[in-house]
Amino acid sequence: MDDLTRTAAHDRIEKAVVGAVIADSDGRVLLLHRPADDYLGGLWELPSGGVEPGETLIEALRREVAEETGLTVAEVGNYLGHFDYRSGSGRRTRQYNFTATAIEQTVQPSEHDAYQWADDAQHSRVSSAVQAILGTWRKTAT
Repeated sequence: MDDLTRTAAHDRIEKAVVGAVIADSDGRVLLLHRPADDYLGGLWELPSGGVEPGETLIEALRREVAEETGLTVAEVGNYLGHFDYRSGSGRRTRQYNFTATAIEQTVQPSEHDAYQWADDAQHSRVSSAVQAILGTWRKTAT
């Protein structure tokens, strides 16, 4: 994990974000829908959010999943890669993505207006960057 943050500093990344690929027992992935009036409104995305100062990537992942979905992460699994983008404030942002297993499957979204357990056919609703992460997840899940 230290290598990831060192590389980000070298790449002049200003903000770190973590994302979770959480699958249910049928192999569907949890996606959240951003409200229309939010930055990137209308986008379907993985549960994700910013890393706070002093927090590790794994600590941030557990906290963000709980805040955004009401789910408790039982286990953080494989690192699936990252992608970079500009935040709403214009900062260079890197999202680190991991598999995660939740204790329960009852989602209570707090910052999004909808959620779905998406099968492969529904993965086209996300950005191309998230599609690439889901492609990596599919390869590691088999």
